[in-house]
Amino acid sequence: MVLTNERIKERLQEKFGEAVGVFEEPYGMLTFTAAAEMNMKVMQFLFDDEELRFQFLTDLCAVHYPERIGEELAVVYHLHNLVDNVRIRFKAFIPVAHPDIFTATSLYEAANWMERETYDFYGVNFLGHPNLKRILNVEEMDYFPMRKEFPLEDQSRIDKDDEMFGRGGDLDYGNKRSENAATTINEADKDRTWQ
Repeated sequence: MVLTNERIKERLQEKFGEAVGVFEEPYGMLTFTAAAEMNMKVMQFLFDDEELRFQFLTDLCAVHYPERIGEELAVVYHLHNLVDNVRIRFKAFIPVAHPDIFTATSLYEAANWMERETYDFYGVNFLGHPNLKRILNVEEMDYFPMRKEFPLEDQSRIDKDDEMFGRGGDLDYGNKRSENAATTINEADKDRTWQ
């Protein structure tokens, strides 16, 4: 029997009812959400169920949605059933004020490093993790650089010319044509070097 997205959704709803939801299929990959406190129950079921067999953690990461008050951080798990070659995406949302979620290291050994990286960049606290610490950034960092809490540029910089980036100066910068600008390729290639 072929394992379809509809069948996976059906099995999840049989087991967890309305505790799992927001089912979508972007690019054909089943994606769903569940409450953060249920992350391990859902993944344990997906792992143990003889029909589902999602026993490989492909990726674990986080996404910061600052506009989603009370659930600003999404912890995203990409799971793979290697037998049927089916992949799914599971999301659990947590507040940035208390970014706690249970570790998946007891189920997937690969989660160890991925959770440490996610903690390092987003500040997600994986409860029960055997060695949760920064692995890519310096220990002295008191912020999490992938959160959307900082401006993309330093607005106080004076060592760059915004006109070089198509900003500032003339309001129509980069859109005006010079009066004697070529209008065809042949006019632009007067010395015939492009042919």
